[in-house]
Amino acid sequence: MIKQYFKQALAQLRQQPVISFVSVLGTALAIFLIMLVVMIQQVKVAPFSPESNRDRFLHVRFMSIANKSWGDGTSNGPMSVQTAKACFKSLTLPEAVTIYSIAAITTPASIPNAPAVSIDLRQTDDTFWTVFDFIFVNGKPYDEATFNSGLPVAVITESVARALFGSTEVSGRSFLLNHAPYTVAGVVKDVSTLASSAYGQVWIPYTSTNMATDTWSDNHMGMMSVTILARNNSDFTAIHDECEKARQQYNKILNDNGYELIYRNRPYDQEKQAIDFAANLEPDVKAERRQRIIIFVILLLVPAINLSSMTQSRLRQRVSEIGVRRAFGSTRMEMMGQIIMENLIVTVLAGMIGLLFSVLFAYIGNSLLFAQAYSLTLNTPEVSTSILLHPSTFMYALLFCFILNLLSSGIPAWRASRTSIVNALGGKTH
Repeated sequence: MIKQYFKQALAQLRQQPVISFVSVLGTALAIFLIMLVVMIQQVKVAPFSPESNRDRFLHVRFMSIANKSWGDGTSNGPMSVQTAKACFKSLTLPEAVTIYSIAAITTPASIPNAPAVSIDLRQTDDTFWTVFDFIFVNGKPYDEATFNSGLPVAVITESVARALFGSTEVSGRSFLLNHAPYTVAGVVKDVSTLASSAYGQVWIPYTSTNMATDTWSDNHMGMMSVTILARNNSDFTAIHDECEKARQQYNKILNDNGYELIYRNRPYDQEKQAIDFAANLEPDVKAERRQRIIIFVILLLVPAINLSSMTQSRLRQRVSEIGVRRAFGSTRMEMMGQIIMENLIVTVLAGMIGLLFSVLFAYIGNSLLFAQAYSLTLNTPEVSTSILLHPSTFMYALLFCFILNLLSSGIPAWRASRTSIVNALGGKTH
């Protein structure tokens, strides 16, 4: 039966080449635009190395602090190392908690007798390498003992290793980072800026710098953020409760000086974190989802209306065929199902073309399509198949093809199946 549907669909494409071409092009364009919207969202929430555990991440990027002497005002931004340790390192439910600088900062790196190169530097703790799954090509990450000792070691990317040393086999070699000597502990594969929490080109222990003293509001606020790795995303609620208890406990200490930490329902999961842009505002995930649904409806409905008229045009030329099949016993539901299935085959083929073009466009126009607001990094976003293509990508493409097919062929198929046998045999559609 499926084979017959394929033959019939291909025959219809050959018989009406102009209408078929426009239908395929319209369907491909609709799926192309829809999948671009899907990909823009997916790069923010779908897992890829070194953020392969995004479904288990909880983030505290910002928070607020109030003081009785400030009235209703608050100080908003990242936290200090002191606050991060007191409020999150004490948690018992998560698998791991990492503290790291909120953003990668452009810094010069060099070796003697060679020009400096600009790199994006991020400062972390040793747990950072447990939470994020970097791919090491040489050496290894710095461990807890190295971190606690504040030794000047660094993990660098392949591109930085080649720029400085001309090779990636460089663990143990030294270089200057902002004029301070550091030793390479390990080399990792380059990381896309789309991995916003893990991204960097060079990573060092924050104990090797004065990052812990870069604070304000009596050392409670600073330049650090936290990512919590849950054992399972079913633990999110319990971890939230534990975070709230830790906050209340810490606030009892802060109250002596009139301070109070405000989380605004943090920590956030990956989806909520992706739209979090201000410390003093809680993102509205439901509103963001509604906005995407409206975009999908518009991108599906407009081409469906046009494609529906083309489907109706093709069916007018098949009215006699429909009449013959009805005369030989085909029911209205069978005729309607056949028309929809034949159209679905064409829609899926066109949809795959649209998906292919959306992936190609994402590669070519990545700096435009995935531009990141407020980014301090040197590099434009880079994408790869591991970032763009997931099982869910194909499922979304298939789903939207199915919906578009129903919208564009459902009514014409229903009207064609309702045509009386006598009228159909006579070539009439009414």
